[in-house]
Amino acid sequence: MYKRQRRFDERALALQRRGWMSGYPPYRGQEGSQVGAAHALAAEDWLVPTYRSNAMQLARGVPMSDILLFRRGYPEYASDHDLNVFPQAVPIATQIPHAAGLGMAANYGDSEEAICCYLGDGATSEGDFHEGLNFAGVFEAPVVFFCENNGWAISTPRERQTASDTIARKAEAYGFEGVRVDGNDPLAVRELVAAALERAREGRPVLVESLTYRQGAHTTSDDPSRYRDEPAALPDWRTADPLERYDSFLREEGVLDDDDVTEIEDEVEAELEEAVEVAESAPEPEPGEVFDPVYAEPTPRLAEQRARLEEFADREDRRDLER
Repeated sequence: MYKRQRRFDERALALQRRGWMSGYPPYRGQEGSQVGAAHALAAEDWLVPTYRSNAMQLARGVPMSDILLFRRGYPEYASDHDLNVFPQAVPIATQIPHAAGLGMAANYGDSEEAICCYLGDGATSEGDFHEGLNFAGVFEAPVVFFCENNGWAISTPRERQTASDTIARKAEAYGFEGVRVDGNDPLAVRELVAAALERAREGRPVLVESLTYRQGAHTTSDDPSRYRDEPAALPDWRTADPLERYDSFLREEGVLDDDDVTEIEDEVEAELEEAVEVAESAPEPEPGEVFDPVYAEPTPRLAEQRARLEEFADREDRRDLER
């Protein structure tokens, strides 16, 4: 499973570098945290992701091709799956109030669902973080706020974001528990997040701070060498590669050997090839389709904008033919 997430990340990064998609946010080094958390969710629980939680979405069952198509500008989700996964939130922290509202809705519907809201440490500096956690605390929403602290909010280190000694401690202001976990230990993450989800179902939200490390750049347009000289400044357990660590553990326990690894790698490569083929064979969307999911009934203003866009596209098509 973890090698599957790593290979997807490597392939997506390579595809972006050759112009196959416009941008990509790598998550190398954070696989243990994300996959561990994803496996803690029950089938009826909801995942509210962001742009860097691709490993978590893949572990939850989102097809590789869906994520690749999204990065190429197609709607989410292309496969029309019925998984309890929200669309990715690209603006920082906007998903947090949504998760609190989803949890409140679960309460009103007397549901047993819990919500896992993924966020990065940079999101804790946004107003949406305060509003979402405040609502969750006041209304006892069944939400686990899963914060991956990878050390950097783009180029801003954690100590320049907050004077709080930990991110987990911020939960105290909202009347619920905050806990920390070694994000490079997938088994510890799974166990802690599973317990947090059970508390959330009882009306006790939890803020989880998963301590991990972003091995690569913030996105493919970022150059981390300009602002950091780590990992020397962080302890070895924080910067250790979670795949190497888990691989060693499984081998020591007699669960994994070289033949198993070869079989897994072959399966993943086949899955990746199929995902790329699906993404490349998708029909080109019409420009006006961008308006379809905005409102159930288009507003006059939206209809006017769509007409202008389609007129512009037709005019450009005629010019191309004349050339």
